[in-house]
Amino acid sequence: MTIGWTPETLPETIPVFPLTGVLLLPGGRLPLNIFEPRYRAMVEECLGTPDRLIGMIQPLDPDDRSREPDLYRIGCAGRLTAFEETADGRYLITLTGVSRFAVVEELPLRKGYRPMRIDWRPFTSDLTETGPQDFDRKRLLAGLRGYLKHHGVAADWSSIEQAPDDVLITTLAMVCPFTPGEKQALLESADTEDRASTMIALIEMAMMDKDLPGSDLGLRH
Repeated sequence: MTIGWTPETLPETIPVFPLTGVLLLPGGRLPLNIFEPRYRAMVEECLGTPDRLIGMIQPLDPDDRSREPDLYRIGCAGRLTAFEETADGRYLITLTGVSRFAVVEELPLRKGYRPMRIDWRPFTSDLTETGPQDFDRKRLLAGLRGYLKHHGVAADWSSIEQAPDDVLITTLAMVCPFTPGEKQALLESADTEDRASTMIALIEMAMMDKDLPGSDLGLRH
């Protein structure tokens, strides 16, 4: 999603920020509140690099609260595009998603945070611009209304209905209350169209499980 970057020009190593239930996708914007000393050190070093990239990645076990949990193999890197320091020493940052990556090797700890050697090549399509997507947008939005209502999530439907396809799918995948495993499935979807199909399936299965109104939307042939 970032013009000018290629797998060959992106760095071979980046710091990663393991966080359960948090999803970053190419083109998405993720605000973060950084307060642990090791991650403040990570941000400080990141600001001094030309690429300013941090990798977001989930622990394999959502209940693992150890300092160095086992991680999924696939994450997404974002460029640090906004930074603010608060009076109490926290860093408020925004990452803008660049590309997914595959972890090749974990390197020794650096100031308490975890650097990784990574491979960008499986996700070269993330670095190109996308246009209109071929998915059932009407079916997605119909299911989404019941899903968000059930979870008590308010939505700006005017903005949702006007959003371009790629922006819509990326934003919904990041902000909807999917489980950590579901978010990982969305991250690992082959492309935006595949991600849209996965999201429709997740929403409709959730509605069926809860026996919500409209749970048969899109399921009759």
